[in-house]
Amino acid sequence: MTGKTKTNKAINFIIASVWIINGLICKVLNFVPRHERIVARILGSGHTVFFTKAIGISEILMAIWILSGVKSRINAVAQIVIIATMNTIEFFRAADLLLWGKANSIFAFIFILLIYCNEFILNRKLVPQT
Repeated sequence: MTGKTKTNKAINFIIASVWIINGLICKVLNFVPRHERIVARILGSGHTVFFTKAIGISEILMAIWILSGVKSRINAVAQIVIIATMNTIEFFRAADLLLWGKANSIFAFIFILLIYCNEFILNRKLVPQT
């Protein structure tokens, strides 16, 4: 039995929204061209459009996974690892292109804490008493 609450579900929706906005709006639809410049800086400029759109589609798929609730703990760990890795690389390779520069890492850390607290504190797995 899981302890899903309305708060947990609402936070899941907010987290998924962040992934959808970054994936669909910023990358796939390219409303924020800065993302292509970040990808070019990190991966090279050979196939920037392809890689940016592939990353965007992956972010949309992450949002769908979050909303599905399937393997939510594995999902939370995956999100945390992806966000930490991505932001570490951006911090050292493309900080000047980030919305808040190196301070972006603070917002990434807060987002990681939100994901962790939502899954591992608010969504505790209840163990049946024997």
